Amino acid sequence: MFRRCSIVAVPLLLAASATMAEDYRSLTGAEISQMISGNTVQGTMAAAGPYREFYLPNGTLRGSNYDGRWNVKGDTLCFSYDPSAPAECWGARVARSGEISWMKNDVVDGTGVVQPGNPGNF
Repeated sequence: MFRRCSIVAVPLLLAASATMAEDYRSLTGAEISQMISGNTVQGTMAAAGPYREFYLPNGTLRGSNYDGRWNVKGDTLCFSYDPSAPAECWGARVARSGEISWMKNDVVDGTGVVQPGNPGNF
């Protein structure tokens, strides 16, 4: 019985992996900018934990008790929360569901979803 299940399970796992890979697509810099400009992104980053930020079209970003700057360089979204520190940049990919994965060195470093406008009143 176990052998028959594993023979069936392996192709199903491979099919599921292929489907999951197809559910995401990388975003260009122009797509990233269009997606977040004037909107809020809420999610979780591996190092910093939960976040919710409003991205003004002028390159300012606002969180619940902080401000920063955002800009797009190539196909990455860059953030600076401290003017004396260099900006950090992430690539982005989006799932069919709309969830964004923030990519650092080809590894998912965080996730988020876009909320229209500024629902947090930042």
